[in-house]
Amino acid sequence: MARQLSPVGLDFVGTAPVRLVFARQLSAPPAAVYRALAEDVTGWTAWFRAVTLCRPTADGAGREVKLVGGGHLHETIMATDPDERYAYRVDTVNAPGLRALVEEWLLTPAGTGTRVQWTFAADGSAPLRALLKLARPALGRSFQDAAGRLDKRIAANSSQS
Repeated sequence: MARQLSPVGLDFVGTAPVRLVFARQLSAPPAAVYRALAEDVTGWTAWFRAVTLCRPTADGAGREVKLVGGGHLHETIMATDPDERYAYRVDTVNAPGLRALVEEWLLTPAGTGTRVQWTFAADGSAPLRALLKLARPALGRSFQDAAGRLDKRIAANSSQS
């Protein structure tokens, strides 16, 4: 059953009770990384192993996401700053304990590539907050794997152009 989460704003990224921040440098330039994140929404399943479905909704203002393990989310896109930032808020989820969740992807030029920083900002019940903090290493590995696969996907797509 879908649960409605709090409609927090972008400032939640900096104030959330649980903030998990991960970063990795990619060889792809910021414009290519941004396109993969914000414009090729259905392509997320090809590089983020935890994602089994990702499709735009509300004429591109939202997304529907399904995760390995049965997670099902509906999101609102909150920031689309080309080549710099992509952020979204989870509006409904079928998981218990979560009260609010915003994810932000910051892109910073780094030489000829991009430094990608992913912030997972959440609030929920005390047991969920504790669980998320314990899950930090696993989420970090998931991000590192996804970022590496994204970089390879972008490189493969650009060599085919």
